[in-house]
Amino acid sequence: MPDGNPHPASVDAVLAALADADYLATRQLATTVFLGLRMGRPLFLEGEAGVGKTEVARALAAMLDRDLIRLQCFEGLDIASAAYEWDYARQVLEIRLSEAAHAAGGGPGAALDTQQLAGRLYGDAFLLKRPLAQALMPNPRGAPVLLIDELDRADEPFDAFLLEVLSEFQLSIPEFGTLRAATPPVVVITSNRTREIHDAIKRRCLYHWVDYPDARREWAILRRKVPDAPEALTEQVVAFVQRLREGDLYKAPGVAETLDWTRALMTLDCVSLDADMIDATLGALLKYQDDLARVQGDAALALLRDIQAGLGGGNTTP
Repeated sequence: MPDGNPHPASVDAVLAALADADYLATRQLATTVFLGLRMGRPLFLEGEAGVGKTEVARALAAMLDRDLIRLQCFEGLDIASAAYEWDYARQVLEIRLSEAAHAAGGGPGAALDTQQLAGRLYGDAFLLKRPLAQALMPNPRGAPVLLIDELDRADEPFDAFLLEVLSEFQLSIPEFGTLRAATPPVVVITSNRTREIHDAIKRRCLYHWVDYPDARREWAILRRKVPDAPEALTEQVVAFVQRLREGDLYKAPGVAETLDWTRALMTLDCVSLDADMIDATLGALLKYQDDLARVQGDAALALLRDIQAGLGGGNTTP
């Protein structure tokens, strides 16, 4: 790897470097990142939506001063979207230009050199490189961070296609040859666990479950990400969200929703929670009607009173 962006030398250094990149990691996650960098192994991060899995890749790219290449997975994802495809329009144009040039100057009975033409058609100039292929190419800034985001959204057969990339850091293209990374990319795979990922993928990775943050860490994240929020509001928001996650919700709010809600409250010049403000802004925190109906009104008021009593009694977030 280039001398200008060496890997951190210890777990503590990873913690500090991620914090400098605006990501407050747990020590367990920092240890997994440290081992992944030292061992050259992909990271497989599972957890609920909105807990910060994707942000790990962004922070890693910033920490290492590397490019971030993102493959967003979806149902029906195929090789053409994920790895490579041939520029068919240019290939057809090249064939027609070659035929026209041959007809104009080849003379009667002269044969078009189809072998030479095929060599040109399946050369690098006609190869459209998608994220997986891009991540294997030389990069002046060093091997990039490759984010394979929400792999669980892709169809199960796509898992098998990734094995060559994750094992050998190469991509076999039948008409072209093999793209092989001189320096392997730093690979981060995320999953919201809407389906089980094949064991063969997990065996090639270092695994970490990214959980919801505890109150102390969520408070620290809010103070860093929304520094202008009044301290009392930050404490109330954290306490409210932490209590919501203990309840029976269809989708508990993640850190991303906590940040959105705090910013929405700030936009409305809110300095302290009240029942009316909670009811009016819950759509920034909860994304399902059943959850909104369960929390709005009396439930939100009762929860707010409990929180205010706890905070008033000295049970504040440090």
